[in-house]
Amino acid sequence: MKRRFYLLISFLLGGTMLISAQSPVDKALSTINRSSAEATIGFLAADELQGREAGFHGSYVSSEYIASLLQWMGVQPLNDSYFQPFEAYRKERQKKGRLEVHPDSIAKLKKEVHQKLSMRNVLGMIPGKNTKEYVIVGAHFDHLGIDPALDGDQIYNGADDNASGVSAVLQIARAFVASGQQPERNVIFAFWDGEEKGLLGSKYFVQTCPFVSQIKGYLNFDMIGRNNKPQQPRHVVYFYTAAHPAFGDWLKDDIKKYGLRLEPDYRAWDNPIGGSDNGTFAKVGIPIIWYHTDGHPDYHQPSDHADRLNWDKIVEITKASFLNMWKMANEKSF
Repeated sequence: MKRRFYLLISFLLGGTMLISAQSPVDKALSTINRSSAEATIGFLAADELQGREAGFHGSYVSSEYIASLLQWMGVQPLNDSYFQPFEAYRKERQKKGRLEVHPDSIAKLKKEVHQKLSMRNVLGMIPGKNTKEYVIVGAHFDHLGIDPALDGDQIYNGADDNASGVSAVLQIARAFVASGQQPERNVIFAFWDGEEKGLLGSKYFVQTCPFVSQIKGYLNFDMIGRNNKPQQPRHVVYFYTAAHPAFGDWLKDDIKKYGLRLEPDYRAWDNPIGGSDNGTFAKVGIPIIWYHTDGHPDYHQPSDHADRLNWDKIVEITKASFLNMWKMANEKSF
């Protein structure tokens, strides 16, 4: 655990470098770095976190870790606490069925023998000048846990899926703070529990959110750290809502302006409801951006370890997506 302590210190110190007189965006970008990504991913993907299965000990520890970093940065909780607890129910295990978080489904399940899992999202916010509009950047922090019947490595560490995405959201939160400029819109930093069990955390958030009609955009990360093709180390898939072509223009312009080392596959999507937590928001008409670096042989395998990540790519995607969020938070229309 001593190594985990040093990784945490590395994350904390990553943003304390002396910053000279720069623009708010440049100040923010200068805080995004590899050492912070390594600190977060190294902690979350450690064997001690037991694969971060939603509803179990490793996921609980992960949520405490994330909340502690938000507090250290000075990012306030969305509500009274950083945690948004919720429960998911399903039929007894001999009767196949998926976990549900909708109250109507839960009421039916409670009438018979059922399973119940307790989970919690982590939600922080930087208040904007316009308190009636919101943008959200999010990633799920849960993974698949442990399979004690496996012969050999039994822990699904989930370094790429999705410790990599969590690292990006945390660095973007710190970058907004480091900019020294209050955004025009409220910016929510969301860390979802239960994604691997059916997008449960983001579903619960959306179905209970009193301001869902005021959410102007959502940016999602799910697996941003691997090379789908070794000969294309800068490859990233950039999904976005087709009705908002500005999202595609933003990334093209920023790659050129800031010299970002990325080669995106731009995929405008008429109805971007699949894949990850972006689908939860797209289903209620919220425009989305989703970064993803495609599948790989270690997807949902115990071999999804941190030493297989492309760290330069994670940093470049984090910078690009911070710039996306900066525009989401500050441009009058998009």
